[in-house]
Amino acid sequence: MTIGELSILIFALAFLLLVVFIGIFLLRLTRSVSILTTDIDTIARSSNEVLANTNILLDDVNDKMATLDVTVQTAADLSQTVSDLNGSVRKASNNLAGMGTISKAGATLALSKVFGLFSKKNKK
Repeated sequence: MTIGELSILIFALAFLLLVVFIGIFLLRLTRSVSILTTDIDTIARSSNEVLANTNILLDDVNDKMATLDVTVQTAADLSQTVSDLNGSVRKASNNLAGMGTISKAGATLALSKVFGLFSKKNKK
């Protein structure tokens, strides 16, 4: 064997080893990609289920918010009514402040009788 033939043989063996190592690398890479693809499919299915459950939950929350909105509006209306009643009582009180002591006592007695009648009706 000449030096040229020996160098070609070494080159052929090196090329064969390179092909074998590349083949092993590609097989491992194929297995890894296959496992990764399976995991990604599982994650995608799970995320679709989570998204569907989130949509159902969001619809339920929206329905409950609509119900609660009516309650909040009713409370706001009641607050306005109480505010108006306070204004009326304050105005009546200011009107009574200008009257004499006997007139105040009579007005107080009349108001207590009126409120007494309302409280009896409310108790029944």
